[in-house]
Amino acid sequence: MMLVMKFGGTSVGSAQAMRETADLILQAKQTWGRVVVIASAMGSQPVKVTDLLLRGAHAAASGDKETYKLVAAELRQIHFAAIDELLLPEGERQRILADNEAFLGRFTDLCQAVLVLGELTPRALDAISGMGEQMSIRILAAYLRQIGHPAEAIDATELIVTDNNFQAAMPLLPRTRSKTKVRIRPLLDQNIIPIVTGFIGATEYGVTTTLGRGGSDYSAAILGQALDAQEVWIWTDVDGVMTTDPRLEPTARSIPTLTYREVSELAYYGAKVLHPKTIRPCIENGIPLRIKNTFNPAHPGTVIVADDKNGNGGMKAVSAIRSLSLITIEGKGMMGVPGIAARTFGAVAHEDVSVLLISQASSEQSISFATPGVYAEKVLLALETEFATELQRQDIDRIWAEHDAAIVTAVGAGMRGTPGIAGRIFTALGNTAVNIIAIAQGSSECSISMVVSGGDMETAVKQIHALI
Repeated sequence: MMLVMKFGGTSVGSAQAMRETADLILQAKQTWGRVVVIASAMGSQPVKVTDLLLRGAHAAASGDKETYKLVAAELRQIHFAAIDELLLPEGERQRILADNEAFLGRFTDLCQAVLVLGELTPRALDAISGMGEQMSIRILAAYLRQIGHPAEAIDATELIVTDNNFQAAMPLLPRTRSKTKVRIRPLLDQNIIPIVTGFIGATEYGVTTTLGRGGSDYSAAILGQALDAQEVWIWTDVDGVMTTDPRLEPTARSIPTLTYREVSELAYYGAKVLHPKTIRPCIENGIPLRIKNTFNPAHPGTVIVADDKNGNGGMKAVSAIRSLSLITIEGKGMMGVPGIAARTFGAVAHEDVSVLLISQASSEQSISFATPGVYAEKVLLALETEFATELQRQDIDRIWAEHDAAIVTAVGAGMRGTPGIAGRIFTALGNTAVNIIAIAQGSSECSISMVVSGGDMETAVKQIHALI
């Protein structure tokens, strides 16, 4: 059997974390036989290597001649401290130190080029931001070899073939599957543990790309699909997906099982879970994906499946997004007029602003939608420009925004077949004087979203969570 395991930044964030991660890898290998590991860049708080790389690159692009050099020195200290603590002088220490120094040299060279050109292209940003993974996997693989277990560091540029949409590249799955099997299966046949970079890939011509948000998790799902793994495990620093944000509700607990649709809703509405695209390759191929805690490995975590036939028939989680604005277009002249909605959202899209929720009265006299608050003023201006004629004729009475709003969303695929869920939610909120400004529910009934004032958000989350 084959298991693909992905370890996040905190799981490889220090020498001690790498030791513990190595133990988890070896335990899994003993159980599963074949294990493929994907690792992120070192990421212990408060310092995250990828953030440092990006800081240096952006500073160089702004004309700053010193910051990227200071960043290189800090990166050297972080990685060399882990190498010195993990690797013996008589072993591979010097070679791994030299490998990491080569990456740091390339980082400074690229930043120097950015400084001279005064421009940081998406292609250059991808080349710089993926170096953290390339450094961390070499340290982890060397440590495994030192303790007697064959391991090989592999850059995913050798495996994951993508398009050239830098910063958010899409994998070309047939080519990726072919290259991955050719490169990885011989290692597994020789009992070697592949340690692969997360986050990065490469075009057909070998140019480094990155996979965008949730990139390392996405790497794990892609390789799980390419290798026909039995399961994919994402190791992080929490006990799976929680019923809500523990900072808002201390009684939050981990959820044993979630469906793909439920995870998609939670991710969209602000919960700290996997981005839906990262698990799609697994779900499409029937591969369960499990989220586990590196620092509490005995906990079963959360498993994500295509369909949970044994679900509890109700809500599973509640999530929230704050700092929003609810924008409303209203007018008696809107009734029955075709194209009002299309023009509304066309104007919003032209401003590159995402719409998080839409609510429309059946009389068609108003349309309300939520956007991030920071974009509210430019959206209002765009709409006033688009509907200038209608405003002058008073077909549209006004376009206005309610600021400091929040969306609170109850999620559970079983809600569709459970009568009274909405009534229980609205009663609980009404009993605590939480006013619901707008409501949106898809026909799938996998979620119910409510807009409330920002000041009521925490109370709303607590009241709905008590119903789970």
